[in-house]
Amino acid sequence: MNLLLKSKALHLKSEIKITGSKSETNRLLLLQALYPNITLENTSNSDDSEVMSSALSTNNQQPTTANQIIDIHHAGTAMRFLTAYFASQENRIVTLTGSSRMKERPIKILVEALKQLGAKIDYLENDGFPPIKITGQKLTNNKVSLPANVSSQYISALLLIAPKLQNGLELTLIGEITSIPYIKMTLNLLEEIGVETAFIGNIIIVKPKTQNLNPKTLTVESDWSSASYFYSIIALSEAGSQITLSSYKQNSLQGDSALVEIYKKLGIETHFDGNKMTLVKQPNFKPKPLNLDLNNTPDIAQTIVVTCLGLGIGCHLTGLHTLKIKETDRLEALKTELSKLGASISVTNESLTLAPSNKLNPNQTIATYNDHRMAMAFAPLALKTNINIENAEVVSKSYPDFWKDLKNLGFEIS
Repeated sequence: MNLLLKSKALHLKSEIKITGSKSETNRLLLLQALYPNITLENTSNSDDSEVMSSALSTNNQQPTTANQIIDIHHAGTAMRFLTAYFASQENRIVTLTGSSRMKERPIKILVEALKQLGAKIDYLENDGFPPIKITGQKLTNNKVSLPANVSSQYISALLLIAPKLQNGLELTLIGEITSIPYIKMTLNLLEEIGVETAFIGNIIIVKPKTQNLNPKTLTVESDWSSASYFYSIIALSEAGSQITLSSYKQNSLQGDSALVEIYKKLGIETHFDGNKMTLVKQPNFKPKPLNLDLNNTPDIAQTIVVTCLGLGIGCHLTGLHTLKIKETDRLEALKTELSKLGASISVTNESLTLAPSNKLNPNQTIATYNDHRMAMAFAPLALKTNINIENAEVVSKSYPDFWKDLKNLGFEIS
C-alpha cells in the first residue's frame, strides 16, 4: 500500500491517545509469563507485541518434547527476549525463526551468554544467526559477561529471566555501555514487581525470586518513540500549533523521553498535566543546527534528522552504531531517501551529518525497507511538500493507528 501525503500547512489544536509502549509491553509480557499473577493494562497493540504475546501463550500448553516452530516475522525484540525465555523453560523444545531480514540480524552474543548459564541452543542455518533450535534447560550458573556496546535487548533478555533462575544473575558488561535507559527500564520494571536489583559500575545483579508474586496490576505508559512523530509535526507546523498526547509520565522510564529536551532546542515546549502532555510550538523561535549524541536514544534519530531537513537546518548525530542492525541498515536507508529530497547527507558506521538546506524536491517516493520508523519519520514532511510513502502499512509493527491519527489531525492522505 502506497500513501500520498499532500502538503498542507496545519494550525493544530488536537488531542491523541497513543497506545502503550512496545518496549515496556514486551518486557512486561515476558514477566507476566514468568509470574502469572501480573495483570497488564494499556498494552501496546503493535505487531511486535502481538507476536510476543502469541509466542508466550504457547507455553500455557503442557510441556512437550515436540519441537514447536515459532515465527516472529520482523520482531527483533521478540527474537531476543524469547530466546532467553525459552532457553530457561525446562522440557520445552522450540525453533525460533523469522523474516529473511531477521535471519541476517545477529544473535550470537546473546546465545553465547545463555550458553555460559547452561543453555542448549543450536543454529539451524548460518552460525550466529536465526533460525535457532532451543532445548529448554534448568539454568543453574549465575555469572555471565558480554560486550556492553551491543544491543541493549541482549542485556534486557538476560535480566528479564534472571529472577526465575535458581541463583539469580550477576552480569558483567565489558566496555562502554550502550542504550543505558533501556537497561534501566528493565531493572525498574523488575523492581516494580518486587525483584531486588543492583547496577554498580559495569556489574548488574538480579536476586532470585522463584516463588509466585501476590496479584499485581501494572499500567503500561504510552510509547515515547511514537510521540516523536508528533514532536516533528509540531516543529514543522505554524507557531502556536499544539497537540495533547496521553498517557505519559514526566518521570518516564523510557529513554526516548529525552525528546522533551531535544525538541526544546527546536522551539517546542512540553507541558504536563496529569497523564497528558501538550506540545506547543513557540512563536518567533529560530532553531540552530543540532549536535547530539544519541547513544542512549538511537530510535529517534530518523525523526530528528527529518525534522531538521524540514526546518532547513543541519545536524550532526552520533552514537548510532546499533542502527546498522535494525529492520534495515537505517543509516544507509536515511542517506538514500533524504538524498531524493535534495538533502546533502553523509553517514559513517555510527554517525550522520546533514547540511542545512532550504530546498526540498517535491513529489518524491520514499522507500520504507520494511521499517516502520522510516514510514513514520518521513510523514511529517508532508507539511512542507507532497510526499509518497511506499508500503505504508509497515507502521503496524509499532503504531497501527498512525495514519488514522494523522488524518484526524487534518493531513490529506490518499
